[in-house]
Amino acid sequence: MRTSLRTTRLHLAEPLRISRSVMAARDAVWLTVGHDGVRGHGEAVTSVHYGLDTAAVQRELACAAGELQRFDAPGDALDAARDGGLLPDGTPPIVAAAVESALLDLAGKLTGTPVHRLLGDEEPPAVATARTLGIMDAERAASHARRLAEAGFTVLKVKAGTPDPLDDLDRVRAVAAAAPRARLLLDPNGAWTPPQARELLPRFAELGVEAVEQPTVPGDPEALARLAERSPLPVVADEDAAGPEDARRLAGRVHGINVKLAKCGGPYAALRIAELLDGSGTGLMLGCLTASSLGIAPAVHLAGRARWADLDGHLLLAHDPWRGIGGTDGTVRAGRAPGLGVHEISDSGATAP
Repeated sequence: MRTSLRTTRLHLAEPLRISRSVMAARDAVWLTVGHDGVRGHGEAVTSVHYGLDTAAVQRELACAAGELQRFDAPGDALDAARDGGLLPDGTPPIVAAAVESALLDLAGKLTGTPVHRLLGDEEPPAVATARTLGIMDAERAASHARRLAEAGFTVLKVKAGTPDPLDDLDRVRAVAAAAPRARLLLDPNGAWTPPQARELLPRFAELGVEAVEQPTVPGDPEALARLAERSPLPVVADEDAAGPEDARRLAGRVHGINVKLAKCGGPYAALRIAELLDGSGTGLMLGCLTASSLGIAPAVHLAGRARWADLDGHLLLAHDPWRGIGGTDGTVRAGRAPGLGVHEISDSGATAP
């Protein structure tokens, strides 16, 4: 198998403010894996939160690509990925997910099979995705919510965690009034202490919020589980649930776990988490980082398994260099095309070769 890397800059349509940071752009590194004249693609994005800058992602992806030379065919590499033996211990999950996604894309194209079928789902998922509203003033949030509802979005995720919780309450109240039919999710990104969360969650429940992601400071999953026991809202673990071991610890103790491929290591790890959660009473949320359609597509192929889908990372970009999963009408779709079903768009708007 032949491999190559490319790096590009992804600019957001507007800066995204959350409780711990503001982001206006990030780099994406694209891995291409070729075999018998066919190419598969995967994407890894830089992340301050995960401690990976552009140079680190490029270096780690180059090392991971070198590991692929051990395999004669994509199917052999995918078998190793399924068994957890494709890459060395310590490979960043973001990188592992990109490699696995490129192999799935390649294998699907070689066999004429869409990735969701390679992962065990016969029908192509088409699910409503949440659309994120960053921390902003209430009037602006209401304007965004109204526009998104008119475009077809039925799930809105409101970021929270400002120093004054009244600002968060005002923002959610304004969004609920502007989009009264939308389901509302809340995400403070771990900004609150457990006492603050116990005080605030009933107030957000009164405003119609459906569920809350990682309300408490990450690093104490037991505190999160205790909060979930008495919370008036379903509590979804995010930063406190990275991989299968975290899922095993929290299954049945929180109402949901946000699985991001870049956090857990790829589609096969996500499937293992889904199996762990099955029958536990803990629902699956599929989330994402801000990325292009190439980076989001693998999760879309798994989205039929999720109680909540939060797969809007490509919709936050000023220019998405890939197409194929939709989402502008509030629904992401995997489709029936072989592989991931996405294609690169040149600067002129044409499909790139």
